[in-house]
Amino acid sequence: MANDREVLREIWEGRLPVCFQLNSEEIHSLQAPDAYYLMVPRLSYFPLVTDKVRKQFVRYIHPDKQEAEMWLDFNGQPLRWHYPIGVLFDMYASDIQLPWNITVHFDKFPEEELLHCPCREAVESHFMSCVKEADVLKHRSQVVSSMQKKDHNQLWLGLQNDKFDQFWAVNRKLMEASGEEVFKYIPFRCYRGEGPFIQRLVRPVTEEGQRKSLQNLIQEVFPNETNLLVMTHGIEPPWETPLQWMSEHLSYPDNFLHLCIQPL
Repeated sequence: MANDREVLREIWEGRLPVCFQLNSEEIHSLQAPDAYYLMVPRLSYFPLVTDKVRKQFVRYIHPDKQEAEMWLDFNGQPLRWHYPIGVLFDMYASDIQLPWNITVHFDKFPEEELLHCPCREAVESHFMSCVKEADVLKHRSQVVSSMQKKDHNQLWLGLQNDKFDQFWAVNRKLMEASGEEVFKYIPFRCYRGEGPFIQRLVRPVTEEGQRKSLQNLIQEVFPNETNLLVMTHGIEPPWETPLQWMSEHLSYPDNFLHLCIQPL
């Protein structure tokens, strides 16, 4: 992997200020609770960082709902917990003023729009499933299958506990090109509006061996469209950025590039 370790650390340390507020219709006490403010890691998932939010608000709701699953929305749109926080922010960035105002719910779970997340183990299962899928695309699953259980645990605990060195001690193995100079395919997901994300099989090099750029990927995925804005980690990467470099340095901990697409 290239030695741009400072890029990896800058990405890891990305934070977002969030203002959590309990849905006013669910307040069951005489006094409304204060808003709860947090700086949350872009690379994490909401269920991993909102234990204190739940403790803050649960005593203000009806006793019958205090064991219910908590869920979040922004501007009336339920937030998918299985998307990294930074991806959710970039999806709605044009409508967000900081701090990011998010509404907390314990009632009327939107069954048609959200997956249930009963515990942190559900997040771990989803995360490791994504890591394995990415390794299939990059290395035909050769790296993950050679890892021991302790490596899987270290990867997960590094993310869960926000430990850069702990995480990257294992993740660097997943970012090596296995004796070749490039991955077989680039793991990526493109997001447009509220629809499902888009995935395609895209190689990091052409048949002639020329390295592909972000522009090449977008042209393959959206061949009939121009004037698109691509955002990841709150930035717009230059069109000429090599795909292989992006995959090694700008992927989320699940080893996917998450690209939010908007018309200009």
